[in-house]
Amino acid sequence: MATNEEHLVDWLRDAHAMEQQAETMMTALCERIENYPPVRGRLQQHIAETHTQAQRLERCLERIGGDTSAIKDLAGRATAFGQGLSGMFVDDEIVKGALASYAFENMEIASYTILIAAAEAVGDAETRDLCEQSLQEEMAMAAWLVEHLPALTKKFLARDEVLEEGGKR
Repeated sequence: MATNEEHLVDWLRDAHAMEQQAETMMTALCERIENYPPVRGRLQQHIAETHTQAQRLERCLERIGGDTSAIKDLAGRATAFGQGLSGMFVDDEIVKGALASYAFENMEIASYTILIAAAEAVGDAETRDLCEQSLQEEMAMAAWLVEHLPALTKKFLARDEVLEEGGKR
């Protein structure tokens, strides 16, 4: 049976892999977005936040004697790479990408909420505080996405209706 501290280390590793996956997934989408500048701009901003979040998790792991999991990180990046490739083959990539991003943001929110509770349970105030910062960024991104999904959808539908190549990107 694992200790609470061991669970925290494992969940920090999972979160690090999750952030690696998020960065890869958003970068792939961002590189292909052409006709949705506000989405591209917000994704670029969140990619930078995501990189910082991964660094925070690394600091937490180093401080408590753990390290990142190369296998989990690689699996996360590979999954994101596959997701990125699949977007190239759909006609509504921007809509599906926004949907996937919103779902992923909510998974990250849940992950950081769990990490905060686990850090509190073991008395690790620094990890709790760093995860709180990341949680706020994830909540802000999820709120931005849900606010912009209607306009993004309508823009896609309008472009798709009149353009030969559609509104994909």
